[in-house]
Amino acid sequence: MSALIGKKNENADGYMTAGNKIGFGVSAASMTATWIWASSMYASATSGYTYGISGPIHYGLWGALMILFIYPFGRRIRKVAPKAHTLAEVMRARHGKSSQLMLAGSNVVGSVVSLTSNFIAGGALVALLSPFNFQQGIVAVAAGVLLYTLWSGFRASVLTDFAQVVAMLGAVVIIVPVVFFAAGGPGMFEAGAANLTAEQANFFSSEAFLNQGAPYIAAVLAYAIGNQTIAQRLFAVREDLIKKTFITATVGYGATVIGIGMLGVMALYLGISPADGDLNNLVPQMATTYLGPILLGVFFIMILGSLSSTADSDLSALSAIMMADVYGQNIARKGKANPKTMLLVGRISMVVATAAGLYFASGRMNILDLLVFVGALWGALVFPVLASFYWKKVTNKAFTISVLVALAVFIPVRFSWIPMDGAVGYVFDAVSVVGIGVVLGLMSFGFFGLRPALIVGAAGAALSAPFVMGFLHDYEVLTGSLVAYAVSTVICFLMSFRNKNEFDFALIKQRIGDYDERPVDPAPATVQA
Repeated sequence: MSALIGKKNENADGYMTAGNKIGFGVSAASMTATWIWASSMYASATSGYTYGISGPIHYGLWGALMILFIYPFGRRIRKVAPKAHTLAEVMRARHGKSSQLMLAGSNVVGSVVSLTSNFIAGGALVALLSPFNFQQGIVAVAAGVLLYTLWSGFRASVLTDFAQVVAMLGAVVIIVPVVFFAAGGPGMFEAGAANLTAEQANFFSSEAFLNQGAPYIAAVLAYAIGNQTIAQRLFAVREDLIKKTFITATVGYGATVIGIGMLGVMALYLGISPADGDLNNLVPQMATTYLGPILLGVFFIMILGSLSSTADSDLSALSAIMMADVYGQNIARKGKANPKTMLLVGRISMVVATAAGLYFASGRMNILDLLVFVGALWGALVFPVLASFYWKKVTNKAFTISVLVALAVFIPVRFSWIPMDGAVGYVFDAVSVVGIGVVLGLMSFGFFGLRPALIVGAAGAALSAPFVMGFLHDYEVLTGSLVAYAVSTVICFLMSFRNKNEFDFALIKQRIGDYDERPVDPAPATVQA
C-alpha cells in the first residue's frame, strides 16, 4: 500500500496531514485503528478478569464515548485553525512559545512511551507464537512499521489503518465466538459462577466503577484533547465529515474493545490463572488454548494490526511535531521554513523515535510511571486548551501557570507522597468534587453550550459530594486525575476572567497555513497581553 501511494516528490503538508481532505471511510477507520492499540485490548481483558463482566463495559464504553465527545470540540478547532498540522502549533498562534512547547513536549514523551509499549506487546507476541525470541520480535515489529511509514508519513499511516481495522474487526467477530463455544458456551457461566466474588458478579459494582470506569473517563478525555495522534486525524479529515467520522469510530472502538475484553471474563469464569502471574498474558493464553492454527494466525494478525496502527500513528505524530513545532516555528526563520528540509526532519525523527522505542523496549522497562505522568499532564491541559479555542480572555500566563501548578499538585497525590489522614483527605476530596464538576461540564459544553454545561457541572459536583467525601482519596488514580482537572481549571479561570485584552481568533487562520505555500504572518505571535 505504501508503494502504491508513494510519490516521487513528497509534499511536507501531505506528509503531516494529507492535505486536510481525507474521506469518510479512511478517516473513520484510521481513528478507530489509532484508538485501539495492543495495550487497550490487553487492558480490557484484564479489566474483565479483575472486575467481571462490568470491567470491559467500563473500559470499552467510556473509551468509545470519549471519541464521541471529541467531535463538537473538533469542529470548533477546525473552524478556528483549518490548516493546522498540530495542536501545539495552534497554541503557539493563540498564546506563544511556552504553551506550544508544553503541549508538544508532552506528546513527544507520550508517543515514545506508546511506541515502547507497542513494541513490547509485539515482541512478546512474536516470542509466544513463533520460533523467534523477544528481541528479534521487537526488531521485526519496529522495522516493519518504520519501513511502511517512513516515506509517505501520515498518508501511509491512515491508508494502512484502513486495512488494519478491517483485519481487527473481522478477527474479533470470528475469534470471540469461537473461543466462547470452545470454552463451553453458555454453560461456562453456570459452572464457573463459584469463581467470582460478590463484586465481580455484580454488574453495577462500585469497585469496578471507582477503580476502572471513573478513572478511565477522566484519563481518556485528557488523552483525546491533548494527544497529537487524534489531533492529526482531526486536521486531516474533510471538515464536513468530522461528525460522521467520530460517530463511526465510537461504534467501532466500543465493539472491538468490549469484545476482546470478554476473553478476560471467560478466563475468570473458567478459573484460569494468567501465565507467570502476568495479566497481560490472558489474551494470548486464551487464544493459544482454544484456537486452532489457522485462527491463531488470525489472532496474530489482529494483535499486530492493533499495535502497528497505533505505532505508525505515533511515528507520524512525532514527525509532525518535529517538522512544524520544532523546525518550522522555532528553528527556521519566521516564514522561511523549507518544505524539503521539513521532510528530512520528519523522516529523521521517525528513525530516531523508533530507535528510542527499541532501546526502552529491549529492557522491558516499566513504563507505567511515564504513562501516568503523561496522562496527568494532558489532564492538566484539557481546560486551558479547550478554553483557548472559545474564550477570548485566556492568556499565555494563565495557561502556563495553571498547567504547572496542576501538575505539581497531581504528582504527590498520585504517588501517595502526602498522607491523606484526617482533614487533608477531606480537602483533596473537596477538590476532587470540583474536578467531577469540571469533567461533566466539559462533556456537556461541547454539545449543549455554556449555560447547560455550568448547570450540569454544578449539579454533578453537588450531587456527588455527599457520596464521595471522606473516602474518594483512597482511590489515588481517580483522585489525582480529578485534582489535575480542578486545579488547572480554577487557576486558569481566576487568572483570565479580568483580562481586558480579548484575542481575535481570526489571527490564527492568518498565522497558520500550508508550508508548501507559505503565508506571511501579518503580526507577531504574542500580541495578546
